[in-house]
Amino acid sequence: MMISIIIPVYNESLLLPVLLDRLYNSLGAISDFELIFVDDGSTDNSLDLLKARRENDSRIKIIELSRNFGHQAALTAGLENASGDYIAIMDSDLQDPPELLPEMYQILLGGDFDVVSGFREERKEEYARKWLTALFHRIFSKTSGLREIENTGHFSMINRQALDALLSMREKTRYIPGLRSYIGFRQTKIAYHRDERASGKSKMKTSDLFKLAADALFSFSRFPLRVCLWLGITGVIVFFLAGIHVLLSKIMGWAPVGWSTTAISIYFLGSIQLTFLGVLGEYIYRTYRESQNRPVYFIRKKYF
Repeated sequence: MMISIIIPVYNESLLLPVLLDRLYNSLGAISDFELIFVDDGSTDNSLDLLKARRENDSRIKIIELSRNFGHQAALTAGLENASGDYIAIMDSDLQDPPELLPEMYQILLGGDFDVVSGFREERKEEYARKWLTALFHRIFSKTSGLREIENTGHFSMINRQALDALLSMREKTRYIPGLRSYIGFRQTKIAYHRDERASGKSKMKTSDLFKLAADALFSFSRFPLRVCLWLGITGVIVFFLAGIHVLLSKIMGWAPVGWSTTAISIYFLGSIQLTFLGVLGEYIYRTYRESQNRPVYFIRKKYF
């Protein structure tokens, strides 16, 4: 049974030698595997380093994308070109330990499960990033109905049947952990401690994380629309009561009602309307992207 390990790469030349050494050490007892590195438009010598290592080991396979398409597109390219019976995905920054891959493989070989996801018991990251990530996972798991996804990321291994199901979903706005959870099948988790990045800075900026979180929420949840509905209902109730108060104030002479009350009402209702338009715009934009039907990525060259 062959394992395909998908690893997206973007400017990781400092970490690739260490990553490869740890992969070989971890997979020593497994004879049949392939390492599929997806170069997502790197501007350093990551691609050259991988090509040099491939000269000595044909199990290293490289997909060179035509430009930087993003993490989800790079993962999709690797998944669509994997030939293994079991397929693992992991990041190249060594925060996902390659040493867990054989254990995931043994769980799937047992036949009781189709998907094994890495469950992050602890994250060694800066506090703000860790807190925001935990908040996103809590909101996403509660609002999407995919409860088992909480504190899990991309690090996982699935069998061929689960991969075929995942690839059958062709949407352009992709969040792989959400799709992996959505397909169902028999899923389990394996706990691990997510380490700090071994070297350099994370290639995913905070803005990129927010974009990925927005894609996940708008793709798998109607929670933003529900928030708009609740705000609208709250606004109707508040201003209905405010209208009664203004009317009684005029009749009874309790307090003067001037332009300040009117201005506050206008600003409040205007902000609610703009929020509604923004949320609807996010859904419309993603619908527009789907209707364009553009490929998620383009491959410049394969080294297989």
